[in-house]
Amino acid sequence: MAGVDLEPEVARELFEEGAALVLLGVPEGTELGLDYKSWQVGPRFRGVKMIPPGLHFLHYSSTNSKAMGGEIGPKMGLFLALKPRELVLAHWDKKLEDLDFSASENQEEVERVKSGLKELDPFLGPYPYDTLRKWVSLTDRLTHEVASALQPLSGRICAFSDVVPELQLPHTKDRAEQKLPRNDEACRSMKEGLERLPRMKQRDGTELRFSHIPEQTYPPGATPAQITQCSMDLSYALNCLLESHYSQQPLNVLGELQFAFVCFLVGNVYEAFEHWKKLLTLLCRSEDAMRQRHSLYLGLISVLYHQLGEIPPDFFVDIVSQNNFLTSTLQDFFQFASGPGVDSTLRKKADKFKAHLTKKFRWDFEADLEDCAPVVVELPEGVTLD
Repeated sequence: MAGVDLEPEVARELFEEGAALVLLGVPEGTELGLDYKSWQVGPRFRGVKMIPPGLHFLHYSSTNSKAMGGEIGPKMGLFLALKPRELVLAHWDKKLEDLDFSASENQEEVERVKSGLKELDPFLGPYPYDTLRKWVSLTDRLTHEVASALQPLSGRICAFSDVVPELQLPHTKDRAEQKLPRNDEACRSMKEGLERLPRMKQRDGTELRFSHIPEQTYPPGATPAQITQCSMDLSYALNCLLESHYSQQPLNVLGELQFAFVCFLVGNVYEAFEHWKKLLTLLCRSEDAMRQRHSLYLGLISVLYHQLGEIPPDFFVDIVSQNNFLTSTLQDFFQFASGPGVDSTLRKKADKFKAHLTKKFRWDFEADLEDCAPVVVELPEGVTLD
């Protein structure tokens, strides 16, 4: 881990007041990171020191030895809320290839390690303070309570889903009783081959516990006119989500948006990216809510400003702008923000944000998105496409 240039007095204060992660037995070559930075673990690594109090994201990927090919496993991570001078202790579990934090519950062992922290100091890497401002800007709305509620019950956020068969059918007799195709016969079609594959589900306790975004965007018994209105203005669906999950603190939904973004950007969880898109769509296409909840939308602009600032412009070409998702969603947002009844401060901030995005990404929010639709071209006679 690279050193951080800090004044001696500042470094001493951070050492005394900052938290420490003592991670024992982590194999050399493991990719490990804290918040926005990661490293490859060396032979002397024993953890991280001088960690500022607050919410942090510890992430790591186990690695085979060079003799075994040096392959890197899927990334795993977890959010930790650290207090001043707190010491969190974990041992590497070779069998599970994961960190075991049960030692942190043994106060006697924690105190023993804490008393020898100065001797352990040369083996602890300093927290990467050069990325602290960036990390805070990405998580300033995310509380420990929200992160804990969204993390899987297993305590680990995994880049790849841990899946198991819906039905445990190890024997042919079991499959026959379920009237499923036999595995020892040749497939006659792709469809038959797919039917023979076991149906999979995510292992219980490993799912990210995101808020449920209502599939029905209109109230029960709605008239056709109301259904049409609620399909264009998603305020009803947004209010349902806020009442179900954040009735006491509606602005905590911005923390969920940040949680999903960090899980995708740092944790490589594609499921989190999909939820980020859905949640962002719900927020940006709720016109009435924008008039009623201007504090929420002032916060949304700040959150998006920092999130979009962390993604390279060419990234949008490949992922985010599929089907014009982001440009069309934000175009609706800016249109609603300029409508009647919207708080003047929100309107001005939205105009500045639109100008910023137009300059940085060269997006045209004034264009008619119908112009971007695919054009049907008639081919000359005799010309075919393979």
